[in-house]
Amino acid sequence: MRFHLPFLKRQPLVAVVRLNGAIGMPGRGALSDAALAPVLERAFRKGKPAAVALEINSPGGSPVQSSLIGARIRSLAEERNIPVYAFVEDVAASGGYWLAAAADEIWADASSVLGSVGVISAGFGAHVLLARQGVERRVYTAGESKSMLDPFRPENPEDVQRLKVILNDIHANFIDHVTDRRGAKLDSEENLVTGEIWLARRALDLGLIDGIGHLKPKMQERFGDKVRFRRYGLRKPLLSRIGMQAAQDALAGIEERAEFARFGL
Repeated sequence: MRFHLPFLKRQPLVAVVRLNGAIGMPGRGALSDAALAPVLERAFRKGKPAAVALEINSPGGSPVQSSLIGARIRSLAEERNIPVYAFVEDVAASGGYWLAAAADEIWADASSVLGSVGVISAGFGAHVLLARQGVERRVYTAGESKSMLDPFRPENPEDVQRLKVILNDIHANFIDHVTDRRGAKLDSEENLVTGEIWLARRALDLGLIDGIGHLKPKMQERFGDKVRFRRYGLRKPLLSRIGMQAAQDALAGIEERAEFARFGL
């Protein structure tokens, strides 16, 4: 049984939320708004934390899930009047940087990779292979754009143009988020939204982060040496289901590794 003595002052509490992996990937353990909602709710509400610290190690992923998670973080922070600090590990790029920008301050290791404020869409074209094998692709639609970007048919320039419009609109949303969150901290002389990445010291010069530092010492500096930490994160099951789910998880793992590999990790 635990007794609380009202005249004894408790040391400040920092809730630590781990955001590790690609965003919006299929499979269990992926970062998504639905999965993180209860985690973030507990972190902001349980124990009256003095701050919430985000441990971020993500190469990005879904722009929608990045936006939803970031919006949830901001909503809870403003509702509870709790400051949020992001601490970047290997990488916070693309959607990973979107999450970091949801914090009030961003800190990183000297060798962390940050940035990639851009949008990408990638795929394959298999129509030549099918033709060589004597396979004919048959597609019937109602609506001229319904089969847009079909990988089993020759690329249509009009489809590519439509896709570029969508990518540019998503990019504009990303730019608005970074500009709104980082504001005057950003280097106005540099174009920071080309999709380029930087190591932390250069990112600091450009205003993309607030400093070089690690979670525990930085939080001790802010809240005292006796600050308490309480960790929250997604729980992965001990045993994976067999069959299609296991295959889906394996494929998701390959896709996630490919996302990290884009940044040399």
